[in-house]
Amino acid sequence: MSANGASLGNTAPLPHTALLTDHYELTMLQAALHSGAADRRSVFEVFARHLPHGRRYGVVAGTGRLLDALEQFRFDPDELEFLRESRIVDDATLSFLASYRFTGDIWGYAEGDVYFPGSPIVVVEGTFAEAVLLETVVLSILNHDCAVASAASRMVTAAAGRSLIEMGSRRTHEAAAVAAARAAYIAGFGSTSNLAARLMYGVPSSGTAAHAFTLVHDSEKDAFAAQVSALGSATTLLVDTYDVAAAVRSAVSVAGPSLGAVRVDSGDLAAVAFAVRSQLDSLGATSTRVILTGDLDEYSIAGLAVAPVDGYGVGTSLVTGSGAPTAALVYKLVARSSGSGGGPGELLPVAKRSVGKPGRGGRKWAVREMGPDGFAVTERIVLEPVAADAGPGDPSAPGSASGRPLLRELVRDGVIVGREPLATARSRHAAALAELPPYTLQLSRGYPAIPTRFGRDAEVG
Repeated sequence: MSANGASLGNTAPLPHTALLTDHYELTMLQAALHSGAADRRSVFEVFARHLPHGRRYGVVAGTGRLLDALEQFRFDPDELEFLRESRIVDDATLSFLASYRFTGDIWGYAEGDVYFPGSPIVVVEGTFAEAVLLETVVLSILNHDCAVASAASRMVTAAAGRSLIEMGSRRTHEAAAVAAARAAYIAGFGSTSNLAARLMYGVPSSGTAAHAFTLVHDSEKDAFAAQVSALGSATTLLVDTYDVAAAVRSAVSVAGPSLGAVRVDSGDLAAVAFAVRSQLDSLGATSTRVILTGDLDEYSIAGLAVAPVDGYGVGTSLVTGSGAPTAALVYKLVARSSGSGGGPGELLPVAKRSVGKPGRGGRKWAVREMGPDGFAVTERIVLEPVAADAGPGDPSAPGSASGRPLLRELVRDGVIVGREPLATARSRHAAALAELPPYTLQLSRGYPAIPTRFGRDAEVG
């Protein structure tokens, strides 16, 4: 990994992920092995029936982490012994699990792209036995990462070009914190406070000091002097431990007009930002940036648009999806063969018919149809295969001039073929947003930016 955090992916192998699952995945497998349905060729689809909180789009994130988890999805002897001792499955099922490797195919929306209700963002095809075991780990990764990335994208829009740092590690599970930093970076955040995210995924990291650093010194000025001496005048000094105006005077007197930034974490942030900016300018520190933190979300960031602010740090709201901690994704069987065997053959559409949760059967493909103004107008879901796209905005992409095929090959015959640098997903997200109608970026509640339609005329509800 380079010094500026340009790693392309994991630097250390993940532990085995097969037990990151629900009990019923294994009991379904056992019953399917007994009935003979385990070998039936099956297609599972990941989609959202709706977007949370009246949002206008969702963001695909977690694909890279999912591929890493799939690579490590296997049962080692200790795990098999645990299952045996716990009497969770029988010996025949344990024998199957001992040699488990996913050998099927996976297609999905490219990471960083956007999605809408009904979008088949991941399609898993293999035997029922192979594919059903992946349900929980797939949903665990994608529901979290898509929720965080969707919230982060709204925050980036609200920030309108001002820098954003992800700093929510203390407000979530330690592993979720790393995933959240990765997802936020895809959506446009510039850096994270989390060092594990930098080590594992190359997300740029930043940070200087908290209030404890000021409090441990005999005076605020002593704390500032120590920090500047150690980190240089380009550092960021936290100025709201005691009195903000006094702290700003001390900060400039210690670091000089070349002080990098001051950070404010409390109070009426808009009013404080105006006062601090005016004071910095009067002291000659005209290039010193003003950074705001403190329970921010996309709405408070938008409310600070007129304030003289250079950047924001966001924690709790980001890592909890800003009120939508899950993307409400589901993993459903949509097609299966009529007989045993995972090879080629006719696939029969299958779907739930339960009230409130109906499904749509059949192996899906998706195209984002474009209008003459260059903006997306429809998410079209079809049953006929369409070519994979090279990405939004790519004139060399296959497909018709009016549409962009959305599903890409991620896994072929059990071999991962869809890995890509994190920077690619980050660039893709910006391009995907640029395809959407301008009203998409409004923070007010509303309908999805474009309708999702099944086949040639039916709208997905």
